[in-house]
Amino acid sequence: MKILIVDGNVRAVNELNRSLGGTPSGEGYEAALKHLDPDLDITIIRPADDGPDCLPSGATFSDFDGIAWTGSALNAYIDEEAVLNQLPLAKSTVTSGVPVFGSCWGMQIVARAFGGQVRAIPKGREIGIGRMIQLTPEGVRHPMYSEKPACFSALTVHMDEVSVAPEGAVILAGNDYSDIQAFVMENDGLRFWGVQYHPEYTLAELAAIFRRYGQRLIDAGLFADQGALDRMANDWENLHKHPGRKDLAWQYGIDDNARLAERRMTELGNWLASI
Repeated sequence: MKILIVDGNVRAVNELNRSLGGTPSGEGYEAALKHLDPDLDITIIRPADDGPDCLPSGATFSDFDGIAWTGSALNAYIDEEAVLNQLPLAKSTVTSGVPVFGSCWGMQIVARAFGGQVRAIPKGREIGIGRMIQLTPEGVRHPMYSEKPACFSALTVHMDEVSVAPEGAVILAGNDYSDIQAFVMENDGLRFWGVQYHPEYTLAELAAIFRRYGQRLIDAGLFADQGALDRMANDWENLHKHPGRKDLAWQYGIDDNARLAERRMTELGNWLASI
């Protein structure tokens, strides 16, 4: 199966994340998908820097069985070049009829491309564990959430949200932070599944993101000081390496839906199964 990954980040952010122990967005998504299916043939493109016409020479969307959009540090409502590069591509990927999955930025840029609205979250940044994400009645019935509990936690980091879903979209999940934690567009031949959180992330990836945001998280009152941030980042890295550390899982309230890869990536596994 051939999968196209659209890395929504600029190279500078990806390289900074790598320097702090994380993984560039596209490579991290590739690792997650190959954890689910090692035989996938994956191509990564980077439109934030390379522009909307960044498919390999001679390739078309129909050459791929599925398309996945990563997260990004960009803001979908700001008309800067790296965002504008991705808007036409977002619309083209979904209208191609190829099944598309979007995480966080992936859902936001698709929402804007189809007339929805994205804004900064009034409650501020949601980071670490997204808690009490509840499925709507439509979400309970949807194949993206097959084998998922009706209320769950997930790894997350976002300061923006889809405030108005595109026309024809069906909202599948929400929580107290964001009313729209997932939506799908399956009208008029579209095959888009999107989530606000990050099923592709690991605890180690979140640890790198804590370090990347650094002082901004301290200024927001999420950490008392740099030492507290470093301790949490180190603990999350250790829990990633040793998922049986029940003491760390208990300390940070990380349940199996966020801690165990197969549970965490249920939505991605269901998407691959649907292709």
